Amino acid sequence: MAAFSPILGADPEVLILGSMPSQISLSENRYYANPQNSFWWIMSELFEFDLTMEYHDRSIALEQARVAVWDVLYDCERPGSLDSAIVKRTEVPNDFEKFMNSHLSLTRIIFNGAAAEAIFLRHYKTLVQALRKDRPSFELHRCPSTSPAHASVSKHDKLAAWRSAIL
Repeated sequence: MAAFSPILGADPEVLILGSMPSQISLSENRYYANPQNSFWWIMSELFEFDLTMEYHDRSIALEQARVAVWDVLYDCERPGSLDSAIVKRTEVPNDFEKFMNSHLSLTRIIFNGAAAEAIFLRHYKTLVQALRKDRPSFELHRCPSTSPAHASVSKHDKLAAWRSAIL
């Protein structure tokens, strides 16, 4: 299962990283397509756009807010959609060295959950060290997963955490 291209406008400041799109997202070819996922609700609250807009228009709203969205993994084996089911030896990460070098405007990466952060750090620990050296103000933040599988945190508590990391 191969992921898809990032939501990416000119000069993004924030990069939001998930682990790998869910089965629903892959089948619909759009990020966070599961209606139970709170990602788009949180983004609409933070950036004040209409949640009922078409996917393309919501993506443009994020681009205009200088927010990019991508996933750590380009490909992997994973039965179902749970991050815990990702088979580590099959992980193929996206090329973040090239991405970061092409987008010098980025000041922060926000991980959509602990799994995205762990997978990224497993593959790109050296890149993180270089970023912190070359861009001292560069930040990494982990937010609670917007996935419906992470239901132990209310969506309003998730919103508060995301607000703190993004704004």
